[in-house]
Amino acid sequence: MATVDLAEYRGKRDFRKTPEPDGSTRFPAKGPLRFVVQKHQATALHYDLRLEAGGVLKSFAVPKGPSADPSVKRGAQQTEDHPLDYLDFEGSIPRGQYGAGHMIVWDTGTYSPDEKGEYDWLDRERASLRIEEEIAAGKVSFTIRGTRMHGSWTLIRTKNGWLLIKHKDQAASNVDLPDAFETSIRSGLTIADLAAGTVAAGPFLASPADAPGARESQLPAPF
Repeated sequence: MATVDLAEYRGKRDFRKTPEPDGSTRFPAKGPLRFVVQKHQATALHYDLRLEAGGVLKSFAVPKGPSADPSVKRGAQQTEDHPLDYLDFEGSIPRGQYGAGHMIVWDTGTYSPDEKGEYDWLDRERASLRIEEEIAAGKVSFTIRGTRMHGSWTLIRTKNGWLLIKHKDQAASNVDLPDAFETSIRSGLTIADLAAGTVAAGPFLASPADAPGARESQLPAPF
């Protein structure tokens, strides 16, 4: 397992001013690997896909967000590793700080590498090692169990960055997920709500059926 190195992440932030986690919290290593997608209105709106691996969150900025359509290739750029406690981060980063703007938890859940149909839902150490090796090799294949994202996806490195592509499976559809789902799955708030200073009224459990334009579809069979 690679040594956790958050020097780049910490070097870009002043934790006396930003509410972002500093990465000092330790988490028990149990259960499947986790992922989060955060909708982030910074200099430009984008979606941050973060995959737990090697004790950190391997992070990719996806300007247009994920599409469930396998024919759609979404450009992505790998960014600095983030701490695991960023999985739950939602809030506003002050002006003048790195990444200043508003961020919501757009989706979260668990995931497993799935190259050649081989999954590691229960062996997180092996799963983590596989993901790290695949990122280094420039091609990552993984299956997601999220609220809004489901099924198998791939990240492929190109000369200009990365591509995020949905694999053809039961979870594939022609839905543009960012258009279908605008709210936080944690608070029910939108980016505009955060910008207006709105505070969540209480616990919120997102359902895909709640989103504007959402339609009923078959979920992938359990693994």
